Amino acid sequence: MTEQVTSAVDIHALRKAFGATLAVDDVGFSIERGVAHALVGENGAGKSTIVKLLSGLIEPDRGTIKLFGDEVRLHSPRTAHRHGVQTAFQEMTLTPDLTVLDNMLLPYGPQGWTGMIRRRTAELAVREHFDSLGLDIELWREVGELDLAIQQRIEIARAVFRKPRLLLLDEPTSTLAGRDVDWLGEVIATLKRQGVTILFISHRMREVRAFCDRLTILRNGRHIATAATSELSDAQIIEMIIGRSIAQTFPPRSPQSTADSPEVLGARELAAGHRLEAATFSLKRGEILGVAGLQGMGQLDLFLACFGMTDVRRGQILIDGRPVTIASPTDALRPNIGMGFLPEDRKTEALFVELDGKHNVSLPIIERFCRFGLVQSAREEAAVGGAFARVEVDRRALWTPVKSFSGGNQQKIALAKWLLAESRILLLFDPTRGIDVGTKHELYLLMRAYAEAGGSILFHSTEIPELVHLCDRVVVLYGGRIVEEIGADKLTENRIMHAALGGDAKKIAA
Repeated sequence: MTEQVTSAVDIHALRKAFGATLAVDDVGFSIERGVAHALVGENGAGKSTIVKLLSGLIEPDRGTIKLFGDEVRLHSPRTAHRHGVQTAFQEMTLTPDLTVLDNMLLPYGPQGWTGMIRRRTAELAVREHFDSLGLDIELWREVGELDLAIQQRIEIARAVFRKPRLLLLDEPTSTLAGRDVDWLGEVIATLKRQGVTILFISHRMREVRAFCDRLTILRNGRHIATAATSELSDAQIIEMIIGRSIAQTFPPRSPQSTADSPEVLGARELAAGHRLEAATFSLKRGEILGVAGLQGMGQLDLFLACFGMTDVRRGQILIDGRPVTIASPTDALRPNIGMGFLPEDRKTEALFVELDGKHNVSLPIIERFCRFGLVQSAREEAAVGGAFARVEVDRRALWTPVKSFSGGNQQKIALAKWLLAESRILLLFDPTRGIDVGTKHELYLLMRAYAEAGGSILFHSTEIPELVHLCDRVVVLYGGRIVEEIGADKLTENRIMHAALGGDAKKIAA
């Protein structure tokens, strides 16, 4: 009698190197059928390499992969698809210039006998699929016009549409928040009931515990542990992920109040872009001011307006108490303003990933290193090297393409750019998205040190605990308007979420 195979994935002695970098080092673990299994670890721990190996994007140098009991060689994504593997990537694979419908059909749309796509049949199938997932998205919209969160849901929906046996979700919540995360939880629960196996890659322990039955921990390309999520505490998991204990995740707030500090950045009844209707706030010197709000409440328009990247329809932006016009990022960079901006998508909006770190960091102020029209490379390299030392990025970033670094190090390179520019105001829009716990801690320390040195930070995060523990005050956006301001002594997750949902935060007990 043949023994029934209970595992969906069996990985044994898997090894993959990229030049001198050993990304996966003799890793082995199993994933049971019909469960949600988390893969966790720092950026650079090997998670993305495992996903690429299972997706057929790369092949291992050594080791074996078994899917549902059969040893397989995944030469290409199409080979992986034939074995029932589908992937929703963090770095989305949607084509921005095509419609939602066209993206959903690539590359397997239903064809008639002529070889042409049967558009009507396809449209009905996709609409029925979206309805089953609770998605109300116009199929004829170009994907590039949609918010990142909507694009991420389409990426996930397309993978599910192909009816996988094994679904790989690579940081699926990095652009999702609130109800979108709840939506994903419902999708995962439904798929599990249907017998689909899910490999869930995430840095967010709350979601790992909510969605996953088991987890595997990687560190420096090696397997550290596989266990039921209920068997390990958060502290144990973090210690295994980073190889050390983080005694306190968030640095303490400064004991000195910023209430009497001068205003460096402010807005008065500011309306901008498509969604910001009325924002009035005051960012003080040495302060971290949080901006909370559910997806699409105007927070992105607020940040873009402050950096001169969207039209201001009415109201004022103030610098040092005086109204100013910031018509472009060039205006924002001027010494009398001194602003830097970390946008939500570092790879497409903050960095030129094909260029090395030196050129990325020096670009906004390259004229400072020029003499008679020529760049003085030695001065440039010394200055950028000093900025990398401040954010603890390896010196090889000076000459190595940014794309070669982990997401966490890429974000630190993007931050180093504004530290080198001596920005006195930082606009940080969800800066810890898709970053591991160790690097998050490093960024928290950098933010607090920057504020204590007299810098000012306007900070939006989709992770509410970050706003609670990092900010001196938080303003909450609802319907494009700032509806509440909450001081540090009153900050709780309940107060922020209540206001973000349109309630009165003052009625919630601290």
